[in-house]
Amino acid sequence: MAADYQTLSKTIAALTEGEDDTVALMATLACELHHSDERFDWTGFYRVVASELLKIGPYQGGHGCLQIPFSRGVCGAAARSGEAQLVADVDAFPGHIACASSTRSELVLPVWNAAGKLIAVLDIDSDQPDAFTQEDQTQLSAILQQVFGGPQ
Repeated sequence: MAADYQTLSKTIAALTEGEDDTVALMATLACELHHSDERFDWTGFYRVVASELLKIGPYQGGHGCLQIPFSRGVCGAAARSGEAQLVADVDAFPGHIACASSTRSELVLPVWNAAGKLIAVLDIDSDQPDAFTQEDQTQLSAILQQVFGGPQ
């Protein structure tokens, strides 16, 4: 069953109201998003920790890659370009990093803070091919903007 984004947005707003700790916000989002949709097999954040480098942050699901350079994979492409990556078939994505062999499709969104600085990417993997839609991208971007305040 697909996420009910209207309800999810309200739940996340209530849970994160008044919170300004980025890791606490990411942990709450990862949990709420992961359990909201059966398509979401791995849900989490990779944080910008150095120039051109992402490190794993709060997540739900199996183990993820510990670090990802901006130059590699779907997460790196989202961080490098500042644009969402909606990938129907990860095996067809040049340079895809197989952190989990079960991943068939992926949606990665850049996460911006209120100052307009890239602070992370939100990575959602599915074990189903072509699992994500433009609507997922739009709704999840709106939730990220609501929580982190940036120009998602």
